Amino acid sequence: MEENKILLKTKDIRVRYNKVEAIKGVSLEVAKGSIVTLIGSNGAGKSTVLKAISGLNPIISGEIWFLNHRIDSFLPQDIVKLGISHVPEGKRLFSRMTVLENLKMGAYTRKDKEESKKDMDEEVFHYFPKLKVRINQVTGTLSGGEQQMVAIGRALMAKPKLLLLDEPSLGLSPLLVLEVAKIIKEINKKGVSIILVEQNAKMALQLAHFGYVLETGKVALDGAADSLLNNTHVRDAYLGG
Repeated sequence: MEENKILLKTKDIRVRYNKVEAIKGVSLEVAKGSIVTLIGSNGAGKSTVLKAISGLNPIISGEIWFLNHRIDSFLPQDIVKLGISHVPEGKRLFSRMTVLENLKMGAYTRKDKEESKKDMDEEVFHYFPKLKVRINQVTGTLSGGEQQMVAIGRALMAKPKLLLLDEPSLGLSPLLVLEVAKIIKEINKKGVSIILVEQNAKMALQLAHFGYVLETGKVALDGAADSLLNNTHVRDAYLGG
């Protein structure tokens, strides 16, 4: 991949929890404007990779580069300012705050308050019109699907160049999963690059341009998403044959 087309690159990153090495030298690239998916079984290290990129899990070796900045020593808030937003598994919302307050928290690094209000009206409420209706509702009283909308909306309020999505379809009804998939595609079409971690491997590969298969903390396989969809090992292990 040409260097000027690469938005993010990790080089041989390793992460340890206590004495256990969860990530054992993962290298990956994200091209500008692309959707890249990480698939693999539970415990393969997918979420750990996202946390390493967003600064939540310090790496013990390797390098992480974003827009020609080496960011593996940056604090999470500085990584957000550079243009990376992370929607963690389980949403991690402020459940006692309203939808509006949660969305505003997503823009806390921004100085352009008028512009951020415009983004809420024109982007977040465009993708998630239900949130406009629920704007003053306490977030903890929303349905699971609506909470996922708030989590993605809050991340978009930081105006990211790269969005890290960890299990956005988890616990959602099949209908809502389709809606979330459509919104992910739409966000990407507007120029936001995405790293998508999904247990629903088929959906993830159908949405993505490129994929990495993680097994026990290492990249076992990578390639164009459509070629992975047709790969025998991927089909047998992750797509139900």
